[in-house]
Amino acid sequence: MKKIGGMRRKTRHKLKKTTRQVGKISLKNYFQSFNKGDKVSLGLEPAVQKGMYHPRFSGRVGIISAKRGECYSVAIIDGGKEKKIISHPVHLRKA
Repeated sequence: MKKIGGMRRKTRHKLKKTTRQVGKISLKNYFQSFNKGDKVSLGLEPAVQKGMYHPRFSGRVGIISAKRGECYSVAIIDGGKEKKIISHPVHLRKA
């Protein structure tokens, strides 16, 4: 069976920026660093596709568990189960 669409399918409004947000992204957010155990909230930056997690996890709060290259491994609870997401720091905010 052929797969139709990808991870960004049906995300027209979820990954849309407001008029004031359009433009170059902040380098401070792009290069921010976290320590193991920090609480972060997941919020997608539509302009950067690198290290983007699945949009269903948007708005969740997780804990940094490890650093993997430029990205971070974040542990979240989804449906009573712990899941690990690998995300670029531009998609993370300190909580």
